[in-house]
Amino acid sequence: MKIYYKATYTYKLYKMLEAEIRDFVSTLGEIMTYGIEVLKGLKSFNASFKEIIYQCSRFGVSSLPITLSIVGMTSIIIAMQVAGEMVKQGGGNFVGMLMAILTVREEGAIMAGFAIISMIGSSLASEIATMKVTEQIDAIKVLKVNPVQYLFTPRIIAGTVMMPMVVIVASLFGILGGAVASNVTSGLTYKAYFDSVWFGLSMHDLNVSILKSISFGFAISLISCSCGMGAKDGAKGVGIATTKAVVWSFVAIVILDLIFAAVYFY
Repeated sequence: MKIYYKATYTYKLYKMLEAEIRDFVSTLGEIMTYGIEVLKGLKSFNASFKEIIYQCSRFGVSSLPITLSIVGMTSIIIAMQVAGEMVKQGGGNFVGMLMAILTVREEGAIMAGFAIISMIGSSLASEIATMKVTEQIDAIKVLKVNPVQYLFTPRIIAGTVMMPMVVIVASLFGILGGAVASNVTSGLTYKAYFDSVWFGLSMHDLNVSILKSISFGFAISLISCSCGMGAKDGAKGVGIATTKAVVWSFVAIVILDLIFAAVYFY
């Protein structure tokens, strides 16, 4: 009877769900453990300054073109959809305010986070995963060097420091893109648009956006490095670790964004 039961789809679905839950809890525990170890290691700060600068270049310079493209095009699309209708309804003086609040509060940080995950987060995960499956991590341990502090710390510092800068530039680019799209599609003047931006945007929005981007940068870099460190089973494991890093990072920034929205804007 037991053999027949194990052959049923219900049992297979149960086992698959059990494996997913076990993997989720295990991955979450590893991420938290590595995060605590990195924070403890900041007291001694053994990270190479040269390596931190290199990782900052990866986060801030290499990712900037794709980030600006995504944020700019998204703002243009939204402005094309919104500006014309608002001008028709007599709300043209509020278009800039709407675009600024939307870009600074949500779009700039979220879209920049997605771009960073796709380009940099996946790269970090695959890099460390390759080192893990080729036993380079074991070689670092043999040299009595803590691989978490040696590999994680420069990347996490770079992500935490550079993410706010990327978000600020991307948000500014998005607001400018919205201005151009509003002018072309609805005839709204640039003066009316930027007067509305100046009237509607507050320091509170800017501060929350910066704080949010700092948490995004920390989460993306930590999750990517942690998933890479958990790789196993050769090339297949590298692919699995990279996919897991991207998925977990996407979910993490959405959850963090929800928390920030509930705390600061609800």
